[in-house]
Amino acid sequence: MAAAKIRLYVEHPLAEGNSIPLERDQAHYLFGVMRQAAGARVMLFNGRDGEWLAEIAEAGKRGGVLRALEQTKPLQIPPDLWLMFAPIKKARTDFIVEKAAEMGAARICPVQTDFTNSERIRQDRLQAHAVEAAEQCGGTYVPEVAALTRLDKLLTAWDPERQIMFCDEALAGSASILAGRLGARAPWAILIGPEGGFSEPERTRLAALPFAHAVSLGPRILRADTAAVAAMALWQQALGDWA
Repeated sequence: MAAAKIRLYVEHPLAEGNSIPLERDQAHYLFGVMRQAAGARVMLFNGRDGEWLAEIAEAGKRGGVLRALEQTKPLQIPPDLWLMFAPIKKARTDFIVEKAAEMGAARICPVQTDFTNSERIRQDRLQAHAVEAAEQCGGTYVPEVAALTRLDKLLTAWDPERQIMFCDEALAGSASILAGRLGARAPWAILIGPEGGFSEPERTRLAALPFAHAVSLGPRILRADTAAVAAMALWQQALGDWA
């Protein structure tokens, strides 16, 4: 079968012979932007059934129908890792969500800290960025982008089985203690602070939690978006599916 270069995320079940109706925006992208026609091939995924090769069965200006042909890749579920971060400027928050999806976060959790500058997010828009990242990087899983939640509220209801890798900018310049703190494989979360850093009450509370492990990300204080990528790379190398 001919190779397909276009990948789309769809909500519908994927199985051999299934018909998948296109949303209006998807139809515009395929037929108006990419100039595809009936008979052309595209790749589909829905976060549940792996990746599938599909054929355009019907093409129209406002809609269309695809037909699933064969599975090309099984579902690849990432490690049980959450990325928690304080939202920053719009473009840089978008960057964090996109890179988290690309690098294998299972869930993305915006958190409101004492020094967080942004008090609201567009959850639907950030979820769309996670979908787009999975489309572009060949992923078959799309992480959920959770609603913005206060850090103190999140910690109060925290499952102690899930360990927290607490990236503390106050440790910049000290020796990295990452390798010694990461033990057996278990559910984990990475916590990245806001541009102003964590407040002393937040740092004190985290230090008292037996499941929270403060780590250094090297000798320099990193911007929040850079820190998110660096922390995920370190965790994936030590405990994730890069190991």
